Order: sequence, then C-alpha cells, then structure tokens
Amino acid sequence: MKHSLGRPSPAETITAAVVKRLEAGTRPWVQPWTGASVSRPLRACGTPYQGINVLWLWMAAEAAGHTSPFWMTYRQAHMLGAQVRKGERGSIAIFYRTYLPREASADDEAEGDRTRRVLKSFTVFNACQVDGLPDRFFPEPQPLPPPTERDQVLDAFFSAIPARLRHFGAEAFYSPVSDQVTMPEPGLFRNLDHYRATLAHELSHWTGHEGRLARQMGGRFGSEAYAMEELVAELSSAILGAELGLPVEHLDHHASYLASWLKVLKADSRAIFTVAAKAEEAASLLLRLGRNEASADLVHERDAEDVQVRAA
Repeated sequence: MKHSLGRPSPAETITAAVVKRLEAGTRPWVQPWTGASVSRPLRACGTPYQGINVLWLWMAAEAAGHTSPFWMTYRQAHMLGAQVRKGERGSIAIFYRTYLPREASADDEAEGDRTRRVLKSFTVFNACQVDGLPDRFFPEPQPLPPPTERDQVLDAFFSAIPARLRHFGAEAFYSPVSDQVTMPEPGLFRNLDHYRATLAHELSHWTGHEGRLARQMGGRFGSEAYAMEELVAELSSAILGAELGLPVEHLDHHASYLASWLKVLKADSRAIFTVAAKAEEAASLLLRLGRNEASADLVHERDAEDVQVRAA
C-alpha cells in the first residue's frame, strides 16, 4: 500500500532498502564487531528501540556514518537545549497505533475483533546530527573485560538457558522433533566467540518450539516458512551479538538463503516487520533466561533430569 500522492509506505521504504542490500550480497543486520559490543539504537531517554527499528536505524547509522547509538525527534532535541543542524535529513522510526473504528460501539461484543492496528512513522535524528547535546549522547567505546572474566560471564549466560544441548558431528542445528540443539565441539570453531554466536543462532531457533514462543517451524528448505524462521534466527542472533559482544558475520549467508529471503520480502513488504517482531521476542526470551530474569517454566515441560545444559 502506498501513501497518498504515490509516496511509498514506511513498510515499502524499509523493505526496498533491505532487498537492495540483500541483492548486493550483504546482510544489513550484521554489524561490525571490533572487540566491543555494538549497541542497539537508543531513544533519547536511553531505552533501546525494538523490532524493525533496530534493523532500520542500524542501517541508517551505517549509511550516514553515525557513531552515536542515540536517536531523537526534533522536539526532543529542542527540549534538551540542543538543535538539529540545518540541512540534516532525519530517518523514520516505526510504531503501531491501536484504535477502534467509529462504527464500533464501546460496548460492542465484537470490540476485540474490530480493533485495528495501524502502522505509523515519525522522524528521528541521530545525536551526530544535533548540536549542543551533553557528552552522554556520545559514549566512548567500552573495552571488553579481560578474557577470563568475560568467558566466565558468557559461560554463565549460556549455561543458564535450559536447552538440551549435545556436541556431535560437524554441523550446528536445532531439531524441533527432539527439542534439542546439536553443536560441533567448541574446538572445531575459529574461536570461542564464533562458537557462542553459532550457539546463539541455534538457541534462537529453540525459542520457537511450541512450548515456548510457538513459531511455525515445520517448513522445508526453500519454503516460505523455512525462510521466515531462518530470518528470525538471523535477526535474533544479531540482537544477541549486539548485547553480548559476539560476531555474527560468519553465520550462514550462502546464495540459497539470500534467494529465499528475497522471495519472501519481495512478495510481502510487511514480512520484515513480522520477522523483526518475532526476532525481538526470541532474543528477549534468551536474554531473560541467560540473565536469570525469567523462570525456567518458559521452556517446554520436561523432567528436570531431561534438561541438560553444557557450558559454552
């Protein structure tokens, strides 16, 4: 759907940009990893953006060379005593507005069915486009803790996720039938961080089990369902990579994946919004479990003896 006067909708704008990057052979959700974690895009108040805004504002920052993770509206900048520089162009951010159509009464029994969610957008500017902001909007890259300390933190994180994990063979995959993640031994990876990033990808698939987030996971390779699920895991592992300081550029991105993703995105301009929302759910669940902020009741019901987690 296009806006009046023939302008593309926000969904079309974002999807077209993602498709263009994929057609060039690059995955726009992969952020450079230089030894320090990549931040999610942040609102002026410091809370992180979610869903499609993470991917889109990452893309906008990379294209413009912005180094600050903070984004704000013109009015927010003004309230901070700052000023968007003349000539700067903003980026869109997305939100949904829920409303009840006029023809539906407040006491309509079908009110729940008649409620509509409308995609809206607003304009935001990166802190690098604004003069007069406090230094806190331009944080210096924080070095990672020493390897031993960092390894302990990451090992504790992945050990806290109650997934069934076995080390076997030379392929990493998640089986919905057995509800089990299979990983090669850590020594077969270039380094431990590549092992952990691959594990994060497979655990993202694990969150989709019917006993957890209940995503559609039965599609065969090349099908729309398969492509959607792989995109969910890709975006989820990118979010986890930003949160945990893990590289994701080595994860699967061969031509067959790119072709299937392009097919899905070209057929439906809103597909990337659905994928981003599901990826946010997957990453959030893993972050809550890994940080011991969620109950193990969120996992599929099993006897305690059957939930075996091996440290990364």
